[in-house]
Amino acid sequence: MSDVQQRIADLVKSNRVMLFMKGTAQFPMCGFSGRAIQILKAAGATDLKTFNVLEDEEVRQGIKDYANWPTIPQLYIGGEFIGGSDIMMEMYESGELQQALTAA
Repeated sequence: MSDVQQRIADLVKSNRVMLFMKGTAQFPMCGFSGRAIQILKAAGATDLKTFNVLEDEEVRQGIKDYANWPTIPQLYIGGEFIGGSDIMMEMYESGELQQALTAA
């Protein structure tokens, strides 16, 4: 495993709710990342940790390989890859996201 893949794995495993996004929770730098934050807040995510991929080019590229998912944001709950903002919205609307947050 490369250094960047190990860094990503450590972040995912050491944070119950981990969102790799563009910008920060307070200042999202793209619409999808902003939407992801809004969804997580609405779902009651209290211990959300974020990583701004715009500040680290290695992680920005490496996260796409880590989950074999081409886009950002990427959400991980309990160490498991959940998906991007569209999947988060579908899960929120069905109640699955809230269940995943509670179970993790």
